[in-house]
Parts: sequence; C-alpha cells; structure tokens
Amino acid sequence: MTSNDSTYAAPQDSDQKRSQKKSVWEVLWVSFKLGLTSFGGPTAHLGYFHHEYVQRRKWLDEKAYADLVALCQFLPGPASSQVGIGIGLTRAGLLGGLAAWLGFTLPSVVILIAFAMLVGGGSVESYGWLKGLKIVAVVIVAQAILGMGKTLAPDRIRMSIVGIAAAIALVWASPISQIVIIMAAAVVGWFLYRQQQVKETTAFAVPIGRTIAVNSLILFGVLLVLLPLMRMWTGSDWVAMIDSFYRSGSLVFGGGHVVLPLLERELIPMGWLSENEFLAGYGAAQAVPGPLFTFAAYLGAISNGIFGAVVATLSIFLPAFLLVVGVLPFWNHIRRLPYVQAMLMGVNAAVVGILLGALYDPIWVQAINGTMEFVLAVFLFILLVCWKLPPWMIVAGGALGGWVLL
Repeated sequence: MTSNDSTYAAPQDSDQKRSQKKSVWEVLWVSFKLGLTSFGGPTAHLGYFHHEYVQRRKWLDEKAYADLVALCQFLPGPASSQVGIGIGLTRAGLLGGLAAWLGFTLPSVVILIAFAMLVGGGSVESYGWLKGLKIVAVVIVAQAILGMGKTLAPDRIRMSIVGIAAAIALVWASPISQIVIIMAAAVVGWFLYRQQQVKETTAFAVPIGRTIAVNSLILFGVLLVLLPLMRMWTGSDWVAMIDSFYRSGSLVFGGGHVVLPLLERELIPMGWLSENEFLAGYGAAQAVPGPLFTFAAYLGAISNGIFGAVVATLSIFLPAFLLVVGVLPFWNHIRRLPYVQAMLMGVNAAVVGILLGALYDPIWVQAINGTMEFVLAVFLFILLVCWKLPPWMIVAGGALGGWVLL
C-alpha cells in the first residue's frame, strides 16, 4: 500500500509543477502583450491592466485590484509595474512576479537600447502616430475609470470622495499629493464606514512565505545603506551606477516622471551623458509602451553600452520588486480586517479620483488639442466600450488615425 501511495503521489506533484510552470509562462505571455501595447504612462497602464487582468481574464476582482493599486500608491517606485508584479506574484509565486515584470518591461527596454545605439540624439516627438497613441491613452483610462467607478464609488459619499480627490490632485500637483489624498481618504472611510457591515473580501492567494517577505524588506534596506558606502570605498564607476539607479528607484514617489529629475542630477554631473542626450532619451521613452522607468535602459546604454543598459534597468527596478515581495504577503491579511476594509472604502474611491484627475492632466491636456483629436478619441472609445474590440486593435487604430489625420 505504501508503495502504491507513493507511486500515486508522484503524478500529483508532477501535475502541480506542470501547472505552476504553465502559469508562469501564461503570466509572461500576457504581460509581454501588455508591454507591447500599453502606451500612455502609468495611469494608462492601470487601465490596460484592469481590462486584461480584471475584466477579461478575471485573475482578481475589482476590489482586490483596487486594493492592490492603493497599496502600490503608498510604496516608492513605479506603481504600475508594482501592480503588475503583484498580480504575477498572486498568480504564480516569485517566478510569476519576475515573469510579469520581465514581460511588461522587455519590449520598451529593447526599443530604448536600439534607440540609444542607432538613433542617438534623434527626436520622435513630432510623429503623428505618437499623437494617436496619446489619444489611445485617453480612451483606455476613461474606460478603466468608468468600470472602477461603478464598483468602487456606488453611493453619493464615495462619489463625492472621487470628485474631491480629483480636484486636489489637479490643484496640488506634487509627488506627495497622492499619498496625502489616500491617507485622508482612509481617515474619512474609517470615520464614515466603520460601523457599516462590509462585504466579505475575496482573498487573493500569495504563494510566498513571510520569511521570504521579511528577508526581502531587509535586503531592500541593506542595499539602500550599503551601496553608497561601497561607492565611496571602491571608487568603481559600476558601483556608482548601481547606487545611482537603485537609490533613484527606492526614494521616488509619484511614478516615472518624478524619477527623471533625480536621474538627471545623478548622471549628468558624472559626465556619463550630455543634457541633449538625456532629453532625447526622455522623448523616446514617452513614445514607447511600457513603464517610463525603462528610461534607465537608454541611459545605461548611452554611458556603458548594452551591459550598462542591463545593469541600470535591473538596479532601478530591484527596489520595486523587493518592496512588493516584502509587503504583499502581509497585505492580504491586513486588508481583510474590518476597520481596514472601512478605510479602503474611502481609499478606493480616492484612487478612482486620482485616476480621474490624471485623465485630464496630463493625459487629456497633452492629447486632445483640437476637434480631430476629440473625434478620434470618441470613435476609439465607442470601439472599445461598445464594440468590445481588444486593446491592441485600439492601439493600432489610434496610431493609424494619428498618422493619417493629425
């Protein structure tokens, strides 16, 4: 009997491993497709993620997604990339988180390295297709806000929080404004909803032990302290590069646009590239899909070739990965506490408001400057929302429309 039992258990273990491997490849493929088509910056990325992971594949529900977005707004680093990493972690563990990051990041890294190697100081900002892709970002974000608003702000109080959060985010444009808005909304949610019976929260499995999580947070802190010391002790340009990019990725709140001045102050005084090369790369980074943090790949390639691009990219994203791995296993428990759920009712409405504010500025302001831009945006919105066309077709149609009409 023992022999038969052991013989029977082996196929189960084998099936489990095959299932996990399949999940990792699934995460990699889905995130890679998003990495190829997600234009428009971090707010638009959240819209693409919402459509693919929540609406289409149903890997997590609306509230779990909103809770994850709220958590990543608190963490330093690229919020949209951290949301993607978090979804990959819940889907397929550590390898899933790595696959989600790699798939979403790789397309823009390759494009920006090629731009650094072949184009150098060229400009892409005047191209019509780029204007069309900015209009696509308007459409994607508008659809995400519409869907999230119905679920996360169903009453007058939470809809009011949406409006107030949007107004504050627009009037007070600061790297810390999002954190202050979310904290204030948490207090309002606790005050107004702490006595209300809330629905049972759907738990999303996080197949990571708390020991790994704690070690990840410790490693994050150790590197943040140790790298500047190693830079002084060794005098190595490579250690200096790792330190500059790691510190920039560790200490920035507010997304990719905020990290740009940090990188400029770090790299240009070192003589690693010129001001014109920096600005040309920034223009290229705006034109490619995926996270703006991949601008590090261009900077590394300009200063130290392909190997420099790899080192810079890994260094700037490593803090984001360590923080998500370190916090997410605890977050699933914390978010199920009754008083935390009350706070999240306010926070999730504030997240919708922040997205609404970002829909206007910078997305709408940069994309819609005339009648033809508005007409194209309305046409693409109808195709996406009413005709249910997949996002990649909307991206292709927007690029074509921008090239032909604009």
